[in-house]
Amino acid sequence: MPEVTDPPQPAKRRKATFRVPLIALLAIFGLMVCLAPTAFAEVPGLWALYAIPLALIVFVVRTKTVATPQGLDVRTVFGHRELPWDALKGLSITKRAKVRAVLADDSTIPLPSVRTRHLPVLALVSGGRVKDPTGLTDDLTPEASQQEEPR
Repeated sequence: MPEVTDPPQPAKRRKATFRVPLIALLAIFGLMVCLAPTAFAEVPGLWALYAIPLALIVFVVRTKTVATPQGLDVRTVFGHRELPWDALKGLSITKRAKVRAVLADDSTIPLPSVRTRHLPVLALVSGGRVKDPTGLTDDLTPEASQQEEPR
């Protein structure tokens, strides 16, 4: 009888998406319901108030940062930018715990929805190209296993 082997499994791809939680859409739809009496009142043009919640919906759905082993994919309401890990000089942290990508030319790009608590995740996804300042992932990155001394 021939031997049965399992088919080769694809390599596990690491990917992390940082975005505004989609539950925020529930609050925006609540705002739309609350605007209904005002927007459809006898005053012409007040229906334009619906532009505010529609803009908020576009912001929540569109704005995000996706980290992959190849780099960062930064999406804003009006733009999109791909940043390979090699193009990054490092990350900077603002006073409000927001994270910015520092490029080789010292320019910075804000990373939407990424906060300091997400730095261990970025270190894992980057494969050790971005260092984790908390030290939580030191034993999980490939570099750490290579640097470990045999006992």
